[in-house]
Amino acid sequence: MFVGSLCAFLHGIAQPGVLLIFGTMTDVFIDYDIELQELQIPGKACVNNTIVWTNSSLNQTMTNGTRCGLLNIESEMIRFASYYAGIAVAVLITGYIQICFWVIAAARQTQKMRKFYFRRIMRMEIGWFDCNSVGELNTRFSDDINKINDAIADQMALFIQRMTSTICGFLLGFFSGWKLTLVIISVSPLIGIGAATIGLSVSKFTDYELKAYAKAGVVADEVISSMRTVAAFGGEKREVERYEKNLVFAQRWGIRKGIVMGFFTGFVWCLIFLCYALAFWYGSTLVLDEGEYTPGTLVQIFLSVIVGALNLGNASPCLEAFATGRAAATSIFETIDRKPIIDCMSEDGYKLDRIKGEIEFHSVTFHYPSRPEVKILNNLNMVIKPGEMTALVGPSGAGKSTALQLIQRLYDPCEGMVTVDGHDIRSLNIQWLRDQIGIVEQEPVLFSTTIAENIRYGREDATMEDIVQAAKEANAYNFIMDLPQQFDTLVGEGGGQMSGGQKQRVAIARALIRNPKILLLDMATSALDNESEAMVQEALSKIQHGHTIISVAHRLSTVKAADTIIGFEHGAAVERGTHEELLERKGVYFTLVTLQSQGNQALNEEDIKGKDATEDDMLARTFSRGSYQDSLRASIRQRSKSQLSYLVHEPPLAVVDHKSTYEEDRKDKDIPVREEVEPAPVRRILKFNAPEWPYMLAGSVGAAVNGTVTPLYAFLFSQILGTFALPDKDEQRSQINGVCLLFVAMGCVSLFTQFLQGYAFAKSGELLTKRLRKFGFRAMLGQDIGWFDDLRNSPGALTTRLATDASQVQGITNEALSNIRTVAGIGKERRFIETLETELEKPLKTAIQKANVYGFCFAFSQCILFVANSASYRYGGYLIPNEGLHFSYVFRVISAVVLSATALGRTFSYTPSYAKAKISAARFFELLDRQPPISVYSSAGEKWNNFQGKIDFVDCKFTYPSRPDTQVLNGLSVSISPGQTLAFVGSSGCGKSTSIQLLERFYDPDQGKVMIDGHDSKKVNIQFLRSNIGIVSQEPVLFACSIMDNIKYGDNTKEIPVERVIAAAKQAQLHDFVMSLPEKYETNVGSQGSQLSRGEKQRIAIARAIVRDPKILLLDEATSALDTESEKTVQVALDKAREGRTCIVIAHRLSTIQNADIIAVMAQGVVIEKGTHEELMAQKGAYYKLVTTGSPIS
Repeated sequence: MFVGSLCAFLHGIAQPGVLLIFGTMTDVFIDYDIELQELQIPGKACVNNTIVWTNSSLNQTMTNGTRCGLLNIESEMIRFASYYAGIAVAVLITGYIQICFWVIAAARQTQKMRKFYFRRIMRMEIGWFDCNSVGELNTRFSDDINKINDAIADQMALFIQRMTSTICGFLLGFFSGWKLTLVIISVSPLIGIGAATIGLSVSKFTDYELKAYAKAGVVADEVISSMRTVAAFGGEKREVERYEKNLVFAQRWGIRKGIVMGFFTGFVWCLIFLCYALAFWYGSTLVLDEGEYTPGTLVQIFLSVIVGALNLGNASPCLEAFATGRAAATSIFETIDRKPIIDCMSEDGYKLDRIKGEIEFHSVTFHYPSRPEVKILNNLNMVIKPGEMTALVGPSGAGKSTALQLIQRLYDPCEGMVTVDGHDIRSLNIQWLRDQIGIVEQEPVLFSTTIAENIRYGREDATMEDIVQAAKEANAYNFIMDLPQQFDTLVGEGGGQMSGGQKQRVAIARALIRNPKILLLDMATSALDNESEAMVQEALSKIQHGHTIISVAHRLSTVKAADTIIGFEHGAAVERGTHEELLERKGVYFTLVTLQSQGNQALNEEDIKGKDATEDDMLARTFSRGSYQDSLRASIRQRSKSQLSYLVHEPPLAVVDHKSTYEEDRKDKDIPVREEVEPAPVRRILKFNAPEWPYMLAGSVGAAVNGTVTPLYAFLFSQILGTFALPDKDEQRSQINGVCLLFVAMGCVSLFTQFLQGYAFAKSGELLTKRLRKFGFRAMLGQDIGWFDDLRNSPGALTTRLATDASQVQGITNEALSNIRTVAGIGKERRFIETLETELEKPLKTAIQKANVYGFCFAFSQCILFVANSASYRYGGYLIPNEGLHFSYVFRVISAVVLSATALGRTFSYTPSYAKAKISAARFFELLDRQPPISVYSSAGEKWNNFQGKIDFVDCKFTYPSRPDTQVLNGLSVSISPGQTLAFVGSSGCGKSTSIQLLERFYDPDQGKVMIDGHDSKKVNIQFLRSNIGIVSQEPVLFACSIMDNIKYGDNTKEIPVERVIAAAKQAQLHDFVMSLPEKYETNVGSQGSQLSRGEKQRIAIARAIVRDPKILLLDEATSALDTESEKTVQVALDKAREGRTCIVIAHRLSTIQNADIIAVMAQGVVIEKGTHEELMAQKGAYYKLVTTGSPIS
């Protein structure tokens, strides 16, 4: 940095230094010209180096004494030219060093900053993440640190260089002539003010503009990651409007920025020209009347002050970059300096030698930091004995999962304390504590790497044997061995390539491999079918001895196996005991059990002996989470400003391994890597801008006028120099005054045209940007769901423009931050930090290479001016004596050509961005032109009035486009008459959810067809079809807006009156809960509905489906995530909703299934038996086996 600064300083001296030469040179030219003019007067000659009258009778003694013959103009010019050449070489060297060294220094510093920042974030407690969105942190990690880099890198070097030029320029002016310098400087502050205003206002407006874009980005991200829900409810148009609303704000700020920039640029130029006029007018009086200065000194003073002022103006964008950088750094350093409340990497705290695993809650009260007004735990007291299995039961929202999070010390209680073996856990070492705990959650997070790596996250030093053993214990071994790549199978982003049950078992294996003393199971088996559940349950009971297990569960079969059951209500433990004891107490537990076992009467009549009725209530509760859930759970949320270039698909980020797993995946599957595109024709880009042609025209006129100013200036400047050589003083004066007036006129014109150019182009540019984004977003929402399954179009890749280097790094930060709870729970913060730091080495290397290239180009561009001047003066020096060229022409030609060349150079500097823009535009048009096989916006297709809701699947075969080698449906055939309910039953991955997606036309079958009221679904108008279908899925997607808006989302075709919303909410058993909230229906549900419990989300989703009033209702595992009480309410709501509608239910608790008109048992993508509950029980086939033993259907 020191060497860089030194070179920048030396480079800064070059410009004022040249002026010294220039001044001297001007004087030489003018003396030479005067001598020539004198000698042209008839009768004068040069004798003994003095001009004398030759024909004078006074014998050649009468003379006016002008010296002559001493000037060899050519040799003088050679001397000046060599000075210029020397300076050029010096500039080349210092320019290269100043840029190169500073850029490298900046790259190193920002790399260090990224490391520190990420390390610090990974240490933060979870409460901090609740209050800071992952999207925002990611943006800071990439964009804000890039802003800091911009502030340090070349800006610092340029600032030093320009400030040096400014100071030296002013000093030189005072040194050569203080009077004129003071006059010129008197105007300079105004120029400085103008330049500074531009700098400050631009950064402020840009800031506002980016904030608005970030908001739009958040909308885009949320929509794209919840694409299926948007499609199912026909919300595309509404989302485009919501996105556009946010763009309008950005557009306003952009236009204001243009206006301010245009006006002040014009203002600065106007001042500069007025300054010229003033300086030459006053300066000429000093030269002519008082003889204080030579013309050369006048030019030198004038130019040095102007150079000083201009450099001062040019230094102001640097100040803007510094200001932006400092603003960006504030938030970064605030985070880096913040002491985490719970520091997961601190070495402090005890590590117990041995741990029994007794856990006790002492009057614990707790609320989440992000919602201080809602008490979750209220004076909770409970003891969990070591080596036992304790089940926590109770309605949803009672605080069961929260208690588990306190045991892991993801949060600290607000009052009271949690102890392990009598030690307050706040006194224990966190890493050590979390190492003792294994956790399996209901929605397990897997990292996008292989299955083996995911299991190894549980314990770093695990061998392959350990991994296999853990997989066997978790009953995952068999399904893993069935996969083509077995343990090396990539699980996809967030585990999206696996069904729920499979993910669950991998997560259980990950927990088991740690061999933890304390095992926390948060609804760990809810996503499994009976068979898997039984096996996992068995695996868990095997390892029970010597472990303390705490299980939050709703399934009775799970709960009954527990040694102790603790009943929760309103954030407090209200009862504890065994299954039998609690049934006698007739409290919370009793209510839950009674609710659950009501569905079993029918079974008891079937008199299946030897089975306890309550165990069968949950029949094969399975679901294929295949692709359906990928987008439903935006497992990795990439938030960022989504801009045109962001809409371009880049390879998505799946990074945890040092090699990009995307690359590995490609090797396996030959996924086409992103095709190269032909740059878009400029004509088509301009066509998009057609509505703004008046602005474009006005802007172009302004720009053209501004362009002519430079050559005009060269002309006027050389004109003034020429005037000084005129013999007649009065003639000189009138000519100079004329030129000064022209300068004034130029100033006034400049003010107007610069403003015009700035405003008009800003307006047309911002309108174009908004239009492009809107069209791009609309085109994306119009794509078929298969397009979103493509790796290259994951929400992350779509909503983030990923700079090539940044993308890998961004991927890691994203994955780590989005799944921070899991990362914290398995204590893998360090692993992510190491991965990130190795990834950061690559961008650093690239940055250093770039620094060298950039340094050289910069130095070359700076020195070429001096080289050009040197050559021109040398040649001019030859032309003046030999060809009789007037010296003012030499100046005119040189300044005009050099200035125009600089302008041309500037134009060419846009070529890379111009080329990039054309490519981006081409990608963008590619997206616009893509005709999705299933188009939402097309009005084509059949519609009919009396929609009945009769459905026939005719021999449907199907594979997901993103996984062509896995056959999901193998000739599915089943029919449902209007108003009937069909229940699909079967184990995970047999194609139940897929059939629903074909009905919604997210996909079309590869063979066979889906008939609706006798019409082939491929021929039906999509919006019409979807408007008649309502869906409630297992993990409902809510949008980050109010409960009211979320329910209204059910019908996007018209404005829904509040009464209808409330009626739907009442039907969905939701109204009372909503009215208990402080803001009632206006309560914001948070991103992805994160502020609500699962049961609450589920009921909102049901209300949303009811508002739609569909003819066909699809229930995909709609109540599996609920506890018994919520389930009962939701079930009542669903039964009401089913009345008079055709309904497809995906396998559920028996109570639902046995009332279905048709039960279809599926295996491997086909229906193997169907009929009513009684018929199938009588057949004693697969269904009977499933009900009585819970054994698999193969």
